Amino acid sequence: MTELAVRTRGLTRKFGDITAVDRIDLEIPRGQIYGFLGPNGSGKTTIIRMLCGLLTPTSGEAVILGLNVPEQAEALRQKIGYMTQKFSLYDDLTVEENMHFIAKIYGLPRAIAKQRISHLLDHYTLTGMRRRRAGAMSGGQRQRLALATATIHEPTMLFLDEPTSAVDPENRRDFWEKLFDLSDQGTTILVSTHYMDEAERCHQLAILDLGKLRIQGTPRDLMDQLQNRVIEIEGANLRQVKDRVVHLSQVQSAAQQGLKLRVLFQPDTENPANYLEQNLAGEKLSIAPARPSLEDVFVAATLGEGA
Repeated sequence: MTELAVRTRGLTRKFGDITAVDRIDLEIPRGQIYGFLGPNGSGKTTIIRMLCGLLTPTSGEAVILGLNVPEQAEALRQKIGYMTQKFSLYDDLTVEENMHFIAKIYGLPRAIAKQRISHLLDHYTLTGMRRRRAGAMSGGQRQRLALATATIHEPTMLFLDEPTSAVDPENRRDFWEKLFDLSDQGTTILVSTHYMDEAERCHQLAILDLGKLRIQGTPRDLMDQLQNRVIEIEGANLRQVKDRVVHLSQVQSAAQQGLKLRVLFQPDTENPANYLEQNLAGEKLSIAPARPSLEDVFVAATLGEGA
């Protein structure tokens, strides 16, 4: 039986009359990278804050690394690292000063802290800027510093809230390579994102919308569930074609990608390609099935499926 890092049942958080998180059930195996994918306001940050013990649930239960949260939140903090969406270190301190400060917060003995800081400076390519103030660093450099400090006490689990929202694609790619290094060493990672390419890198994924968990599974399994439901159209006047397609009863969504129009069908549609050919008769178009993407999964889930 797979050992779980996170288990929640009916996890709910309300702010007045607003339900920000609505009865979420999660089971996250140890050692995996588990992703939250969802738009702003979907509940990603609120769930992470509850799992970290920073926010008390309105109802439901959560067990993180064998500890009940929020009752045992203080004990949990020594076992987790948390990287917020907004850079939360001190701009007027140097890289090294920030790392020493965080090490002291976690109670690391001076000798161990010195050893860890030296290792992390090298591992995250920060040695050459150890005396640079954090406020003078680029987005990618600050991101590496934030991850280094979040792992300074060698946590069993990492919570990362949209950690790459302010960095370029190359730095995002390098950042994810570091996450896989940590995962390979046994660290469980929960990461929230709104980037499809990042979500596809996760071992497992949950799609959130309006506080609800719409669907979860491996990215491959989620995409496979949409087999035979995605069609691509090529030809002239795609904007006009789209205007016709979106009004068809069996079409769930349509969006242009480059020189193609990508059409997602309702789950009960038989032979979507023939359906389009019949409804677009007379148009000189190429109509063919397409491999489902994670964006298709996201659209299908947030338009009502899995609710």
